[in-house]
Amino acid sequence: MSDEPEKPGGESTLTVLLAGSVNLAIAVMKLIAGIISGSGAMLSEAAHSVADTFTEVLLLTALKRSSRPADRLHPFGYGKERYFWSLLAAVSIFASGSMFALYEGISTVLGHGEAQSTSVLSYIVLAVAFCLEGTSWLQSLRQVRRDSKAENRSFWTYLRLIDDPTPKTVLFEDSAALVGLLLAFGGIGLHQLTGSEVWDGAASIAIGLLLAYVAYLLGRTNRGLLIGRQADPQIVRGVRDHLSSAPEIEAVVDLQTMLMGTDQVLVCTRVDFDDALGAADLERTCVRLAGELTEKFNDVTEVFIEPVPRTDPELRATVLARYGDIAERWNKQVPGAQ
Repeated sequence: MSDEPEKPGGESTLTVLLAGSVNLAIAVMKLIAGIISGSGAMLSEAAHSVADTFTEVLLLTALKRSSRPADRLHPFGYGKERYFWSLLAAVSIFASGSMFALYEGISTVLGHGEAQSTSVLSYIVLAVAFCLEGTSWLQSLRQVRRDSKAENRSFWTYLRLIDDPTPKTVLFEDSAALVGLLLAFGGIGLHQLTGSEVWDGAASIAIGLLLAYVAYLLGRTNRGLLIGRQADPQIVRGVRDHLSSAPEIEAVVDLQTMLMGTDQVLVCTRVDFDDALGAADLERTCVRLAGELTEKFNDVTEVFIEPVPRTDPELRATVLARYGDIAERWNKQVPGAQ
């Protein structure tokens, strides 16, 4: 995970601001070209850019609101607000972008769309939009690549385990935008070559399906984070190894982690301490171990340690029910890491 929490003024904010500015400018250009030409694909692309612009507004809201400090009503902070607003961003891509594109495409294919004319303006707008979208896409790609390299992970593994949905959302929507522009270009070009509006409508339908798929991927990511996904497996392994190596601990009986926000991990563990420890020794050990974990793992922000006997049958049954066969290999693997 990253060494420092992402701040609202950090690179994620730069990525979102750049993407939002680009999408707003492109949306205006596409809308003008779509109205002039009557192209369903161009109007679908305009709706696509409007949806992306609204998405950036939601992502900026996520960055700002999730950075608020903990208070009495939210003692663990507001980190999960980033996941909530990012989920709304995914919904907006589907609702305002995908649905409109599908409607335009189906209407055009069925012959119910507006009369269309081929205009060189459409090609110019698509070319300019591709260059602008490419700039935003390169910024988001650079951020993800840099972050994945910092964590010594492959690009795709980092995207799968990322706990900050902001750069992933921008990267995915910009990638979809570039593909959508190529689809629109193909649809308009085939319409011009064949004289059939079906190609324009088909391109619009393809854009709608593309946006629906991207919305699904982003929605699935944020759903898992909102529900309470466990921490990065590397952190889980490290926490368990650190606890197991403590001389006062005879066995780590249970270990649970949860992402509370970007770079915020909650650790709850049940351990069997050496029975020779007194109450004061036990208290000092818990405080020391919690401090060591938060210092060693920058993402760990809260640690709760509960002393338990490892032979308790109810506790053992609970661990088995949660982790299944992995619990049988407890001393060799981290629960839930696979």
